[in-house]
Amino acid sequence: MITYPNAKINIGLNVVEKRKDGYHNLETIFYPINLLDAVEIKTIQGAEPENGYQLKVSGTVLDGGPDDNLVVKAYKKLKKDFQLPPINIFVYKHIPTGAGLGGGSADAAFTIKMLDEMFNLGLSTEKMEEYASEIGADCAFFIKNKPAFATGIGNEFKETEVNLKGKYILLVKPDIFVSTKDAYANVVPQKPEYDLNELVKQPIGEWKKYIKNDFEASVFQKYPEIAAIKDKMYDIGAEYSSMSGSGSAVYGIFNDAISHVEEIFAGYFCRLREL
Repeated sequence: MITYPNAKINIGLNVVEKRKDGYHNLETIFYPINLLDAVEIKTIQGAEPENGYQLKVSGTVLDGGPDDNLVVKAYKKLKKDFQLPPINIFVYKHIPTGAGLGGGSADAAFTIKMLDEMFNLGLSTEKMEEYASEIGADCAFFIKNKPAFATGIGNEFKETEVNLKGKYILLVKPDIFVSTKDAYANVVPQKPEYDLNELVKQPIGEWKKYIKNDFEASVFQKYPEIAAIKDKMYDIGAEYSSMSGSGSAVYGIFNDAISHVEEIFAGYFCRLREL
């Protein structure tokens, strides 16, 4: 069986307060977009691998070994509670890593849903979200995979009314890795002046006045190249542009498809998709 996990963008990101456990409470909108990985799972016939699975990854290079892969973590979590057979896992990566697009989390969540379907586990949506949340803060979002207003550490969701259907999104990612430390360097947690979940109901052209990503202050100072990408988005007609999550990908939302984007952003990962 094969499934196609999609990326997400963050629309706005407010760092609200630091928690006693050292994490930060956030407010953001998660919005799914049509940039896809592929995950394929096949049951192994014959001799079982020592750890119960074999993993092959192609496309974008991933750091770490197989045990660090979130798809493998999803399989292991379910295997603790169910008698799953040995499997071959093939991951075809198209969503860039370290981009703030949630590719690894999406792969894990879609794997949970696929294993449930393949082996008739009978998991409820809530139970799948519970498994996913143990893998990563934003992982549970991809179980329902619908636009959501996220709070807590990005792991508590409620529906949002934002709808970008018919718009176009341009994603651009430079070859830059933004560490969590770098992202938080200049962030001063504070309660936002405006309600983000209400702001997104405004016309998209109004968003840039009020909707911001708190990580941009730190990241743009250290990596002006990322700031320049956002500026270029507005130069070529974006209604709204932002870094996604803690970066380093930047997106622009447009009314119409933009031509020659590979020339405009030569040397960068660059994808245009209809929303």
